[in-house]
Amino acid sequence: MDEEDADHQDDLRDGDEPEEDAALDFAIVVYREDDKWEADMLPFALTSNLDRLIQALRQQPSMSGTIGLVDIGDEFFVALRVLGDRVSVFLSDISAAWDWPLAEQVLEYLDIPVPDEEELEAILREDKRMVLPAGDLSIFADLGMDEMELLALSGDRELLPDEVLSSIAARLGFSQPYERAVDAALG
Repeated sequence: MDEEDADHQDDLRDGDEPEEDAALDFAIVVYREDDKWEADMLPFALTSNLDRLIQALRQQPSMSGTIGLVDIGDEFFVALRVLGDRVSVFLSDISAAWDWPLAEQVLEYLDIPVPDEEELEAILREDKRMVLPAGDLSIFADLGMDEMELLALSGDRELLPDEVLSSIAARLGFSQPYERAVDAALG
């Protein structure tokens, strides 16, 4: 295990993530260069550290902002967009903040308290399959994906987080570079 992987494991709470699931975590940076979309994988350690993830996205110049897409196994995803000084963040499911450092960090960044179990149970009492996203639903609106479409995709329990991210990539027009980067990340 290299130093970044060790740091990631140290950041996780005891027993939260089986070792084989870590192989499914990835972070991808997407950007426009010479009027075409490009995508690259980011270091694995960024899947557990929001500040370092934002810092990495700021280092990649782009005409329409830099996009970060993070998939944490079959659990949740985070989408980020850095455009100048503005950082937009979207978390697919707030309940992930109980078990995953990145999700908790996103809620802290958004100044949203992590709901306690009783609060969440009260909200979900009517529909146990409901997903509760948080953050900027208009993160991709200027690129052609409106709030309702992002909400519908992220709330579809039939889709795994990686499938939602693939759908977002396809809808925004960077499916091929994104899929190449995912393939490289998952080896």
